[in-house]
Amino acid sequence: MIREPTVGERLDQYELTELLARSGMASIFKATDTFSGIPVALKIPHVQYEADIVFSERFRREEEIGQKLDHPGVVRVLKPRAKSRMYLAMEFVEGRSLRAMMSGRRLPVDQALDLARQVCDALAYLEAHGVVHRDVKPENVLVTAEGRAKLIDFGIALIESERRLTWAGLSHTVGTPDYMAPEQIRGRRGDARTDVYALGMLLYEALTGHLPYDSANPRALMKAKTSEPPRPPSYHVPGFDPSLEAIILRAIERDPRDRYPDAGALLADLEDPSAVPPRDPTTGAGGARGGPHLSRRLVLGLAAAAALLGLAALVALSARQPVAPADPGRPAARRR
Repeated sequence: MIREPTVGERLDQYELTELLARSGMASIFKATDTFSGIPVALKIPHVQYEADIVFSERFRREEEIGQKLDHPGVVRVLKPRAKSRMYLAMEFVEGRSLRAMMSGRRLPVDQALDLARQVCDALAYLEAHGVVHRDVKPENVLVTAEGRAKLIDFGIALIESERRLTWAGLSHTVGTPDYMAPEQIRGRRGDARTDVYALGMLLYEALTGHLPYDSANPRALMKAKTSEPPRPPSYHVPGFDPSLEAIILRAIERDPRDRYPDAGALLADLEDPSAVPPRDPTTGAGGARGGPHLSRRLVLGLAAAAALLGLAALVALSARQPVAPADPGRPAARRR
């Protein structure tokens, strides 16, 4: 009979040495691979979930996705020689979560940008392999003592080519409210721009100690994210770098079409924020290297205004056109 594992026990080739964390669904142990002698981390679901078909599918898909990835910014998922029960074997990372590092305070700008670039690079790698993480948040970024960021937890990730969710049978509205993109809230699958949004929110919080939307009520929060513009970072930090603010605000645009198209484009601007033009506070324009970034609504509005002005000018020009005087040598035309 399967029961909850404890420290000191052996699970297949792994000897459990320390309980690292316990959540409502699983426990994470530090363990030693008895074949190689290297430390690993085991994510073991609680017994009551092992018979849950939906949960089992999610867990299987998380393992499947993880074993396909090989990037220094993504925690590696290992392949045990044999498995007697459901669990996930991963590389052991000595470090702490970005959430623990932040702990309600702002990070130094250089440190926050360095970590954001690393996560961005990892996301670009995922995109190249058709994977959308969909749950980027400080809790899912581990940081080593050397400052190396590693992305974890592919529980609700999505492989775009398969056109289905990792957690089959559940609502498409999955994620963490503070970092969920508006399209996720509306129940859409999401794509690379969904991860761009979450990273933008993460960077916003790391640099200001706040989030752009503030509500203790999840429903009110999600409604605000789909209908209200975000507070700019300078709302919380007077004198905030205007170029960096432009990058963040573009990353967290409500309409995915107005965001960076992918993590690679965001990374390009994060490499040299000073080269990005500040946003125009009256129009929201700016925030893209090589030229101003305009929202689609703004572009359409400007085009319509230009058309109306052109029409008005044409009418005015016609009204002012002089009438040719009559030729005195020609008899007037008779009325019929």
